[in-house]
Amino acid sequence: MSNELSGKVAVISGGSRGIGRAIAKALAAQGAQTVLAAKSEANLKKTADEIAATKALKPTIVAADLGTPEGCQAVFAKVKAAHGRCDILVNSAGATKAGNFVEQSDEIWMDGFALKFFGAVRLSRLFWPMLVEAQGNIVNIDGGMARTPNPANLIGSTVNAAMASFSKGLSSLGIRDGVNVNTIHPGRTETDRNAELVKQQAAAENKTVEQVAAETAKKAGVRRLGQPEDVAALAVFLVSPAASHIQGAAISVDGGGTKGLF
Repeated sequence: MSNELSGKVAVISGGSRGIGRAIAKALAAQGAQTVLAAKSEANLKKTADEIAATKALKPTIVAADLGTPEGCQAVFAKVKAAHGRCDILVNSAGATKAGNFVEQSDEIWMDGFALKFFGAVRLSRLFWPMLVEAQGNIVNIDGGMARTPNPANLIGSTVNAAMASFSKGLSSLGIRDGVNVNTIHPGRTETDRNAELVKQQAAAENKTVEQVAAETAKKAGVRRLGQPEDVAALAVFLVSPAASHIQGAAISVDGGGTKGLF
């Protein structure tokens, strides 16, 4: 363990599973007091216990639906009451559904935007005054589909693109107010969420899960699928003093899967 982030309060949405969980563990290992927010209290408690078992500070947990204004407000209220500050905000919550475009209803599209996009917008807005006071950091966990849209997952592609635009614009406010805002674009990463997306894409394309997984790896042209810890390592760097001059960046962690210049 290190103490580089000792005294810092880090709020991680989607912090109970997958990439968010890995980031929470990595920040806690650097001495941060983490606050984990997600819908499932059981998953939150499990992750909090795992972090505490490493001798890191035990996380504060908030079970809330981050796809709603009330859920985001509950997270802010808990942080304000328990800690009175926020130095780091990691927007990692997000779940969109792959599928056949012509069969996806307005409700599915709106649900896709509610958690990942509007959750990040609301949490960023709520915590902005605290982040300004702390001269802190926002790290948005987006995705490679922002740059390379997937026709079998148009909701995810569109939400990711919107998130990327929001992050870039917010970084300009960050220059003015002293808050660093950066984005990470993970490629296909081995999480429960990725496994579910592969199943949905397989159904949309009338293929087997094995076929889609093999085609995805081949199309990406990478040596291996990503691990949550790959993303967490970059997130820790971006909120460290060493990254203080990195502002408005959008960095892929995809093993070279994104082939374009940007």
